[in-house]
Amino acid sequence: MGITTHVLDTSAGRPAAGVPVALERLEGNDWIFLGRSETDSDGRCRALMESTPVPGLYRLTFGTAIYFGATRTFFPEVMIAFEVREEAEHYHVPLLVSPFGYTTYRGS
Repeated sequence: MGITTHVLDTSAGRPAAGVPVALERLEGNDWIFLGRSETDSDGRCRALMESTPVPGLYRLTFGTAIYFGATRTFFPEVMIAFEVREEAEHYHVPLLVSPFGYTTYRGS
């Protein structure tokens, strides 16, 4: 199944294209890099990792300062940690972002 994300810019009312996204998994006390991508014109990252995620803690890091560029932003990065419990499930983690706030939820 896999891990995907979708970023929407709530200040502009449109998908956030060109946001760098990194995926990591916690092993012991260390975060292990699994993949990197950039949101497409629809604000989506569909292929952050090649394999099915194993149960454990994962983290997505979004480069929001790069996306907002010259626009002042309070959150230069957004990190979202989440838990994968079932290998057979799809984990979709949307991010709604503006220069001064963000929110997330488990999507489908």
